[in-house]
Amino acid sequence: MATTPASWRFWLPLAAQMALIIGLPSQAILTYVAGETVMLQTVPVDPYDLLRGYSQTLSYQISNLDQLRTLPGWNAVYQAQEQQPDRAVSFYLTLTSPVEPSTTERPAPWQPVAIGLTPPEDLNADEVTLQGVLQYNQVTYGLERYYMPEDQRDRINDEIADLNRRFGNNPPMGVEIRVREKGASVPVTLWVGDRAYRF
Repeated sequence: MATTPASWRFWLPLAAQMALIIGLPSQAILTYVAGETVMLQTVPVDPYDLLRGYSQTLSYQISNLDQLRTLPGWNAVYQAQEQQPDRAVSFYLTLTSPVEPSTTERPAPWQPVAIGLTPPEDLNADEVTLQGVLQYNQVTYGLERYYMPEDQRDRINDEIADLNRRFGNNPPMGVEIRVREKGASVPVTLWVGDRAYRF
């Protein structure tokens, strides 16, 4: 049966949508398999969001503008935001592995050392670059939400609440991520104290 012009109008958009559906998870899988493991220090923001189901919203120390303003390259990122205040500015944050090893089961967090509008050309062996977005004085990395497994929900929330009571605004929490060249990243493990929960 010959393909009519009308049938191309159906099959071409369908093929494009299928390529997109398949392509996005494959990028995440590639990052998970080939990426460098990095630990980020985090604190919970909103333990219950009715609009998104039961989840934990996370904020990272590297999302703190006061910290980012101290880094080499910040002025270029800030000026790009000032020139187009209604648009998101994509940036690249260089992180370096911790100098001191962790004294607990939880890995020590990596530390930011530079920021820029383009990926750095010459990373050291102990550095990675993480892509982020600055908009309306908010910094995001696409790693801010952790959906809790149904069978672990109460346990995770109880542990987070206990850490908040004991440590206030700086509970010992973190997220292990995998980062690939050019800053693509996926979350791997949520650390609540010294207990690890795989994503």
